Amino acid sequence: MRQQRLEIVEPGRVVIKTGTVAPPAADQVLVQSHYSAISPGTEMLVYRGQWPAGVMLDTTIDALAGAFSYPVAYGYCLVGKVIAAGSAAAAWLGRRVFAFQPHQDLFCADPATLHLIPDDIDDETALFLPSMETAVNLLLDGSPRLGEKVMVVGQGVIGLLTSALLARFPLGALATLDRHPLRRQASLRLGAGACFDPQDPAFLADWGGPPGQGGQADLVYELSGNPAGLETALGLSRFSGRIVVGSWYGAKKVHLDLGSFFHRGRVSLISSQVSSLAPELTGRWHTRRRLDLAWEMLRLVRPAACITHRFSLSAAALAYDLIDCRPGETIQVIFEHRPEKQELQATKE
Repeated sequence: MRQQRLEIVEPGRVVIKTGTVAPPAADQVLVQSHYSAISPGTEMLVYRGQWPAGVMLDTTIDALAGAFSYPVAYGYCLVGKVIAAGSAAAAWLGRRVFAFQPHQDLFCADPATLHLIPDDIDDETALFLPSMETAVNLLLDGSPRLGEKVMVVGQGVIGLLTSALLARFPLGALATLDRHPLRRQASLRLGAGACFDPQDPAFLADWGGPPGQGGQADLVYELSGNPAGLETALGLSRFSGRIVVGSWYGAKKVHLDLGSFFHRGRVSLISSQVSSLAPELTGRWHTRRRLDLAWEMLRLVRPAACITHRFSLSAAALAYDLIDCRPGETIQVIFEHRPEKQELQATKE
């Protein structure tokens, strides 16, 4: 069968490679893709040429194993259906699955690398599984507490889902920060008590403090993907505050003022990355438990409304250019791989 597969061949340029897919081996299945989602964080670092030198792709995902180099097929949010199966994997035939796979319309896989989509979760909601698992991990690492004032810097997909989960806690206050009106509106819909433009004077009046003396937040999540966001987070933290750094900046450099409030304020910087669990949690938590919780949170939040644009794979160059050049118009951009969807689908929801 013919396959289409997206590759980033150099910074700023994507191509669609065509080829053939052999029938699945006895212990494999063949998956027909329905949808895949572009990661506006890590994947765009690859697209922009901001991947740090010497860093492997992802040692926790089989499809992304190995050293980084162009051309590269990158992506890890794909939903599809098993349309053929080897004799040892016949039980998977006809099942809907989530796969940590690059953007492609057909592929063979070991069933052990796939995740069955629960019957009560639709395909588009299932696309958010990695982002929701990341949000769950962020809450585990930040340990929000009763009555705390929490600020989330950045309301992209990860920031929005993190805010949606925090909104379920009995916090003293929950506010978010983003420069794009579309994302601020989504943040409020998902439960933030307030969402500020960084240029809004009310933002510093409510959450800031005297220069060099910290701010009002007990807990800050830095999820903007912008190194300047970490400097903002430091200015918002109160004495003994915690800052969870969920952004991965890639090759972008971070410059921080650690000479004023950071040391005297005893501010804690906490790194958070979904590829592992914090060591202090591993006696009770494991990746299977975290993933199961992510499915439950998808049922609760139902984030498919965050999909703003849909493209066919053949229009991938337009999709990446939109995210890169006009990020304020997007939240989640996806590809539709269904065989009948061969023309450009760039309709805003």
